[in-house]
This record gives sequence, structure tokens and C-alpha cells, in this order.
Amino acid sequence: MSRFVVKFGYVFLMMVLTSTVAISSDKILKMSTTTSTQASGLLDVLLPELEKDTGIKVKVIAKGTGAAIRDGIDGNVDVIFVHAKNREEKFVKDGFGTKRYAVMHNDFIILGPAGDPAKIKGMTDAAAALKKIADAKALFISRGDDSGTHTKEQALWKASGLTIAEQTKTIVKKGKKRDITFVHPAGSEKWYQSIGQGMGKTLTFADEKQAYTLADRGTYIKYKFGRDIPIELKVLCEGDANLANPYGIIPINPQKHKHVKAELADQFAQWLVSEKGQKAIADYRLLGKQLFYPDAVK
Repeated sequence: MSRFVVKFGYVFLMMVLTSTVAISSDKILKMSTTTSTQASGLLDVLLPELEKDTGIKVKVIAKGTGAAIRDGIDGNVDVIFVHAKNREEKFVKDGFGTKRYAVMHNDFIILGPAGDPAKIKGMTDAAAALKKIADAKALFISRGDDSGTHTKEQALWKASGLTIAEQTKTIVKKGKKRDITFVHPAGSEKWYQSIGQGMGKTLTFADEKQAYTLADRGTYIKYKFGRDIPIELKVLCEGDANLANPYGIIPINPQKHKHVKAELADQFAQWLVSEKGQKAIADYRLLGKQLFYPDAVK
């Protein structure tokens, strides 16, 4: 075999490999999402099916909703999948996202120890339940991370009728410092702990301390029924319309950030709200318990 043929074959092989790597790279999306979609195990079900149908792979960056939205504003990702509807709608209105696709919902719940020192068991008014926790000075653990869950918690404290204080705190996640400003009951230093962590770590910490906390139902079910050593916290307050927890996916606007993979992000969003994507969400269960309910009506 001539040296020319060998050289040509080598060059051709390198071209094929380079082309394959480029195509593969082009099919990878970066997504910032709330920790609850990851901690609940839902993404472990959805993303392999997405790749099977579309060839799209998703690099997941799980963090609080506030931080995920900031990733979108800064153009660090191609798509966000979060749960703070008012903030999502503002994100789109401000031009950072192309459209909010309503994907699914579950609800928030107030958890606490079986002994229930604040006596909130059976209550359906979440703001009133938090007021009783405050009146009893019972230990409450807040995510304190600017997540969708933290946003909901602050709204409930504001609705409780208690005097509210504002605080700015520096949290550190993955070696990065970030200042967040949030509200909490005034004079609550002895019983209110803001830990700046995701839902899973907050549930574990609240369980260890036998404290109250606010959680999304999906992650609670995962930690209560989907682990070898389940948490012991009980659902003590649920059913309030104010505890609704809708999730939306938003492709980043290429007019703001030209480098984003807008077409792939839109394809991903369309798959999530398709009949197959919605069925995968509806069918995801732990020990027969449904974690999320699809919202895209066809």
C-alpha cells in the first residue's frame, strides 16, 4: 500500500472522527434546573427517553430556581426548568426567554416531627400554620437559597400577619459566594434557621433536628419512600391552594445570547409537553405514589 493511500486514509478517518465529535457536541444542551427535578429522580426517567427520541443529551446543572434563572439571564445555559411562575413570566417578559412552557405541577407541603409541638397537624391554611410555628417558637429550617421553594416560603410568611424582617446573607455553593436578600419573621433568631442548601439536604437536616420545614411533595416522597433509610418527618399541613407548585421550561432567547442552542432547546421543550413527555411525567411513581402531574393539555 502506498504512503499516499495510507496518508489519505488517515486524513479521511480524522475528518470522520472530527465530524462525529462535532455532531455529538452540537446535540448537547446545558440546562439549569431546580434541585427538586433532580432530587426527585424525575430527570433520570425523562432524559434517557429524550435522548432516545431526539438524540439530544442534556447536561444538568441543579441549583435553586433563583440561581437557575440567573444562569439564563447570563447566558450560561441553553434552557431553564424551574418552579417560580411569577419569576419565570418576568424572565420571559424581560426578553431573556422565548416562551414559558407549562410542563407539570405538584404541591408544597409543611413537614414536621410526629410530636408536632406547634399543633398544626391537619391544617389546610399554610400561612396560619406558619404563624402557629412562630408563636410556638418551634424550630423551622429554611432552604434559604433563593429557590422556588424559598420564594414560596417567603410569600407564606408575608401572608401570616407576622412582623417581617429583611436579611441579606452570603451563601456558598460549589465554592462560589453569592449574596441573597430574603424575608423571615422578625425576632426569630432562636428558632428559625436558614441554611442555604437544596431540598434534599434541607430535608435531611430538618429530619435530624426534628424541625418543621417547607418542601415540594416530589422530593419529600423520594426521601420518605425511595431511600433505604427514610426520613421520619410527617406531612402536617397540605391542601392549601397557595401551596400549588407549577413547573415551567423556558428556552433562552438567542436575541439576548447568540451562542445558545435555541432550536435544540425548543425541541426539548416541545418534547416535554408532547404526549410522550407528558405520559412519562404522569407515569413516574415511587411505590405507587405519583410525584408530578402533567400540565400540557393536548
